[in-house]
Amino acid sequence: MISKIRLKIEFSVFALLSMLCITSCSSQAEENTPPNIIIFLVDDMGLMDTSVPFLTDTNGKSVKYRSNDYYKTPNMEKLAKQGVRFINYYAHSVCSPSRTTILTGQNSARHGVTNWIKSEENNRSEFGPANWNWKGLTKESVTLPRILQQAGYKTIHVGKAHFGPFDSEGENPLNLGFDINIAGSSIGEPGSYLGTEGFGHTGGNKVRAVPGLEKYHGKDIFLTEALTLEANLAISQAKEEGKPFFLNMAHYAVHAPFYSDSRFAENYKDLNMSEKAQAYATLIEGIDKSLGDIVQHVKDLGLGENTLIFFLGDNGSDAPLPIENNYSSSSPLKGKKGNHWEGGMRVPFIASWVSPNENISCQEKTPIAANVVQKQLGTIMDIFPTLCKVANVNYPEGYILDGFALQDQLHGRQDVKRDELFLNHFPHSHRSSYFTSLVKSDWKVVYHYQVENQPDYELFNLKEDPFETNNVADKNKEQLNIMMKALSNEMESKKVLYPEKEEQPLELILPN
Repeated sequence: MISKIRLKIEFSVFALLSMLCITSCSSQAEENTPPNIIIFLVDDMGLMDTSVPFLTDTNGKSVKYRSNDYYKTPNMEKLAKQGVRFINYYAHSVCSPSRTTILTGQNSARHGVTNWIKSEENNRSEFGPANWNWKGLTKESVTLPRILQQAGYKTIHVGKAHFGPFDSEGENPLNLGFDINIAGSSIGEPGSYLGTEGFGHTGGNKVRAVPGLEKYHGKDIFLTEALTLEANLAISQAKEEGKPFFLNMAHYAVHAPFYSDSRFAENYKDLNMSEKAQAYATLIEGIDKSLGDIVQHVKDLGLGENTLIFFLGDNGSDAPLPIENNYSSSSPLKGKKGNHWEGGMRVPFIASWVSPNENISCQEKTPIAANVVQKQLGTIMDIFPTLCKVANVNYPEGYILDGFALQDQLHGRQDVKRDELFLNHFPHSHRSSYFTSLVKSDWKVVYHYQVENQPDYELFNLKEDPFETNNVADKNKEQLNIMMKALSNEMESKKVLYPEKEEQPLELILPN
């Protein structure tokens, strides 16, 4: 009898120790599992191209405008409710500079890709700097995917790349640290959004045909959907291999040409908008469906609690809406893609864990506030250092970063240690040409280069005048001088290349 009791006690102790060991090993495995990362990047999506409000009133309360009621983005709404959205988040005013900055963590003035890259030739424009970096990224470039790849991540690029021209190293994302490249090349827009046109191979603009995706050619499928299906397959493959994944989900939408996505066309046909504007709205809703489908797939694989997602646009809106007094698709913000005003550079940014659970180790290390509006400035330069910290990886010693880790801001706090500066250097021709702007806390200065006449200055107090209706450069000389000095210092620190006239740089002329 005693031996039976002793046997039961020994078995109970063994079972208890086994459970403790299993729990400890499981906890240790969770502790050592790097989080998966998704950058969900939408081409040409401004912060007003959504049903999620990204503007607030003077009391900090979210305000909806007409466009917020027009677009249908329920999955963005859900992501914003479970995460944090930034209302003062800056990108460069055109695509290639922003995309290169996301991968490098450097301002475009430093990495030198200051204009969108034309696939066939150098598009410096008439007074652009001769030596701007029109060849883009190379095999030697320090990039976020390369760092994550070296740390054991499965690195996946899906969609638009636009990191270099034809026949350059940057043309192929596989040269930049990605293990998988799906449909990425030099092109900046799709030849067609339709599978029935082979995405440009058999119809549309064949010069900009989307590579790969042959299995969808001839089928009744929209490009956004095909890319989403391929992204989910790549995520599944990473799980099967037992690797954490980094997905750079870079949709071609909502860039022109504005094809209508027939899945959503009925939602907009009676809303008194032009055909192009209706088509644009279907592109937006297609992007939102893609977001929902990828999020759900990650959850279905049991990876939601260990997967971080950043949703953002790469520059201001280019929605095909009328321009009236320089207000258009970003209204009430002034300007749109390619402009020096806020509408050209402010973009939507939402951060969230796919399945929030504050008790999970990775979420304890990078907590993200729920349904919080972050008012402090953030920039696309911040993505690189933030994700390096999330993944617990280091970048090369001596490498210069221009961004700040967002961990405090993601938690809903203010980062008192970061500066609140954003430099947008554009020494080329576009909707706004040959300018450099600097946002510094509540103030913004714009310098227009002296390509034909004397330089011109614009100065705005963004706190009092968020829609840039009142240029106070002539009225507030003291603040103009302060801001121009700060602009000059930023440009000097980044060794910028100025516009050129008769092979001479058009350097800054400070105001009297």
